[in-house]
Amino acid sequence: MYSPEHASWRNPKVLATLVLVFVAGALTGAAGMRWGLHRRLHSDTVVTWRDPRAAKAFLDQCRKELNLTEQQAGEIQAVLDDYKQYYQSLDDIRVTGKTRIMEVLNKDQKAKLERMLGGER
Repeated sequence: MYSPEHASWRNPKVLATLVLVFVAGALTGAAGMRWGLHRRLHSDTVVTWRDPRAAKAFLDQCRKELNLTEQQAGEIQAVLDDYKQYYQSLDDIRVTGKTRIMEVLNKDQKAKLERMLGGER
């Protein structure tokens, strides 16, 4: 006979197994994103449009394959310029924020933070 007091989900072994499966999945996902998947998923748009040569190549490809008018090409160029400026602003904010954080830390803490960030810029 079933009794709520003896429900299988209340069994410590079942709960521990569920927690371990959840934690293992979370760690696997985090590790996968940390070691390359995130960069591969998002690098095409970020790298392509931030690099002026790549942005020009993208616009040239759009002109050719989409048969853009000069007005359309000009509007797309403006979007690409805005995108580049936006990411430059984010880079500036990131560098400023990191600099401000480093000012608070002592020498050992700074070294640890650099290791934590993986030697990021």
